[in-house]
Amino acid sequence: MAEPATLKIGFVTPISSSSAHFEPFRAFIPEEVEMDFEGLGIVRGSLESLRGTDDMVVETSARLARERGWKGVIVSGAPVEVLNPGLLGRLKDAVDVPVTTALESCVEALKSLSTPRVLLLTPFVESMNKLIRDYLTACGIEAISPADTFDDYRDAMTVEPEDVYALTEKALAANPDVDAVYFQGAVLDPLKVLDRIEQNLSRPVVASNPAMLWFMLSRVGFSCSIAGYGKLLRDWPDITG
Repeated sequence: MAEPATLKIGFVTPISSSSAHFEPFRAFIPEEVEMDFEGLGIVRGSLESLRGTDDMVVETSARLARERGWKGVIVSGAPVEVLNPGLLGRLKDAVDVPVTTALESCVEALKSLSTPRVLLLTPFVESMNKLIRDYLTACGIEAISPADTFDDYRDAMTVEPEDVYALTEKALAANPDVDAVYFQGAVLDPLKVLDRIEQNLSRPVVASNPAMLWFMLSRVGFSCSIAGYGKLLRDWPDITG
């Protein structure tokens, strides 16, 4: 029997591609998909160092897509987008194949699930959260985020799954009038408790890595059902736009 065709997708991240928080993501990528991770390593201490890096992100994404034969490109990291307004448009102009960002993918996922008011949970400081909330507002989505934030996004890498669940439960208790929970910033990793959050706390969950996978594969005409990571990947809804 012939081997199934491989769909090669580029995943461009501002940090290192070897970061441990990508391992849970790799675990649920369909076997027909080859995800080619490319770490740019352009964060220098504070995430504010991403400001002004848009030229490099655009040029590298476009070049690698051509050189490596990618059929689609994901550019991860909400901070790189909100700190470089217009990045998504520039990527779409420069890259010859479908391209998306974390924020575009998550907005499309929230719309596909009909969830216009969300609880935003991130590993970022409040100034970054505000930029993300403003982005969502411009897309027609109202976001609320807890007043308590992490001092540094890297602190979230040590948060255990049960603590992510407890953090979510506490934040929902304080903000019950939301349609969904939205995790942006995969170092605050909900994947191991995502199904349980949906089942026990009665809200769909959109997390950035699953949303980017769903949206990009949908863009290139691929669909499937992936169990264990929430409604979005299990039901694989159509893109609304």
